[in-house]
Amino acid sequence: MIEIKTVNDVVCVHGTPGGNKAGMSVYVFLTDGLLIDTGAQILLEELIPFYESADFDSVALTHYHEDHTGGAAWIKEHKKVPLFIHPMSVEVCAKDAEYPEYRKIFWGKRDAFKAEPLGKAIHSRTQTWEPIFTPGHAKDHMVYLNHNNGVLFSGDLFVTPKTKLVLREESVPVIIDSIKRLLQYDFGEVFCCHAGHVPDGKEMFRKKLDYLENLQGEILRLHSQGLTVHEIQQVVLPNRYPLIEISGHEWDSEHIITSILNENILSARENGTI
Repeated sequence: MIEIKTVNDVVCVHGTPGGNKAGMSVYVFLTDGLLIDTGAQILLEELIPFYESADFDSVALTHYHEDHTGGAAWIKEHKKVPLFIHPMSVEVCAKDAEYPEYRKIFWGKRDAFKAEPLGKAIHSRTQTWEPIFTPGHAKDHMVYLNHNNGVLFSGDLFVTPKTKLVLREESVPVIIDSIKRLLQYDFGEVFCCHAGHVPDGKEMFRKKLDYLENLQGEILRLHSQGLTVHEIQQVVLPNRYPLIEISGHEWDSEHIITSILNENILSARENGTI
């Protein structure tokens, strides 16, 4: 199902796959002739009428995940516009994506497409957007900031102020660093690819940072007392969400804990304390 609304000159296209048992949805944004992300392939039949009628000159991709790049191949073939992504993912996008079966059921199959490497700026028709490298959720993750009006397209960096599950590949300490770096910029409203329009975006990012830093501190405290990963999980993140089992534990609260502990060990080695 597709819902379209406009918020402060940003067209927000909200897609919810009918067969998505985890209830996840995704946004595509359009402003000033610039499309941010392309949605999921499973939504493509519903997105195509929007893409056919929409007027845009280029696409800025926040990262390579299939729920953000699923419409890219169709856009490249039919709209003939450039699609930009972090340089490290150009080669990845040139091949049909490989990922677990449950994600194909959720989001569809992402076909290969030709992407261009991001430069130091993205230009829409009348505005300039700064790509800011914000890894953690994905190694190539970018957000796009308009310094003139403070609008930020945040990809999957925000999503929720209280993270309960992450992918196995994610790193909470790296996400914390990315949010800290982002908060040094001047921005206001945020357009998140899963939460949609977040009017008090900077404040919500501060809340997410506080939550993650407090969670990190508690995990390290419990670990110093000799608790195992499973025991820490039972204390700080005990809820067993359906997605954990659906994904075969690719999504799990355990990955929050292990990413924090692994980074702590790495830092200790670098500092010569172990």
